[in-house]
Amino acid sequence: MGSSVRELAGATPATRDRYVDLLRVASLGAVVLGHWLMAAVTPDGVGNLLAVVPALQPLTWLLQVMPVFFFVGGFSHALSYRSLLRKRPERAERPERPEGPEGSEDSVYSAFLRARLQRLLRPTMVFVLVWGAAALLVQLLGGGGGLTGVTLRMVTQPLWFIGIYLAMVAFTPPLLKLHERYGWGAFAGLAGAAVAVDVLRFAAGVPYVEFLNFAFVWLAVHQLGFLRADGRVRRPALLAGAGLVTAGALVAFGPYPLSMVGMPGEKVSNMAPPTLALLCHGLWLVGAVELLRAPAARLLERPRVWRTVVAANGVAMTAFLWHLTAMFGVYGAMLALDVELPAPASAAWWAQVPLRIALAAALTAGLVAAFRAFERPVSAPPGAAGVKGAGPLAALGATLCLLGVLGLSMVGFGGLLDGRTALLIAIPVSAPAAVAMTLGGWLLVERAGRGTGVRAGIQRP
Repeated sequence: MGSSVRELAGATPATRDRYVDLLRVASLGAVVLGHWLMAAVTPDGVGNLLAVVPALQPLTWLLQVMPVFFFVGGFSHALSYRSLLRKRPERAERPERPEGPEGSEDSVYSAFLRARLQRLLRPTMVFVLVWGAAALLVQLLGGGGGLTGVTLRMVTQPLWFIGIYLAMVAFTPPLLKLHERYGWGAFAGLAGAAVAVDVLRFAAGVPYVEFLNFAFVWLAVHQLGFLRADGRVRRPALLAGAGLVTAGALVAFGPYPLSMVGMPGEKVSNMAPPTLALLCHGLWLVGAVELLRAPAARLLERPRVWRTVVAANGVAMTAFLWHLTAMFGVYGAMLALDVELPAPASAAWWAQVPLRIALAAALTAGLVAAFRAFERPVSAPPGAAGVKGAGPLAALGATLCLLGVLGLSMVGFGGLLDGRTALLIAIPVSAPAAVAMTLGGWLLVERAGRGTGVRAGIQRP
């Protein structure tokens, strides 16, 4: 992979915003490291270090960096979709297919969805199918207890992030239009909707309304990426200060917990579903990373540093998908070898942290080497026939993918043959049903996007 990385790095256009690529890698890396640190595994199960040591919860104000990833996603999606729109007239004016649909906005949307979802869903589906087969084998052999059962239930939990990101991709075209018309007003509208949801939830006690903030909070952060793409985040210090002060006030005087990640047994979580406090936390983080842009840009001008970022970007999603597999693999090996697992947060536990992280990183690297090929995008064949109604077909496919991935993140692979289900928007969903929805949705997106004739290469460093 070294020569290809060198070539990609050397071919980087001068106009590329390298800092965005660094933020993408750094935010996913921080999430992986956070998961490895927070897992308090004992022979009896898995707990959360932040629940064992509540004094550590303020660290989540630095380490809960998912808003940065979604902010970067908004930036990238705006550039990608606009690029496709610019290419559309060139395709539509070609005389050999005057009646083809390739110049329509529907075809641009379906090509955009296919290009973005491919980079997400190819490695995700490989992960799902490998773990599904493993879960089936474990249950057929009569296993599934102890740490194995915990792993089967928990290994899919990070897929919620993939599901939310799918929604962001699907909503990019209409929200980008709102951004182009209203600018900061479009962000304010989404933020105002998040405020209204929390008022209805906490002040009026309206049931189930809180789940709307899965859309409003994360799409508002995504909208900040559109503003960044147009150079309209001009006062990052003000953004960071306002977000930090407001989030602090909401936690100090409102019904919001201190931790910016979910805690076991808590009545209110800032994450699931997201709250106004988490949105303000996102504002503070976006402002903070924007303040670091200039020194980071100078660092990224160094060829070795940039090649490292390019290499990491090429495998980031694969590493994210498999990092919990590696972590549970390390703990499973320790238990199999009768290595003592100290009490979480004890001196012996902290002393063991560097070794556990090093082993998890090494195992993750091995899994990345095995599965990284599935993260590489595959171009659509040229000259494919157009598909009528490509846009609605792609939207339906994206919706099925979203529901399937979110359902799988909730239900896991434990009890695969026992009909185990989880509640997804008031509907019980089993693991096989979630996998079927995801596969079916992806096939629809592929069908719609292949026939557009629009070139939609994945933007990579």
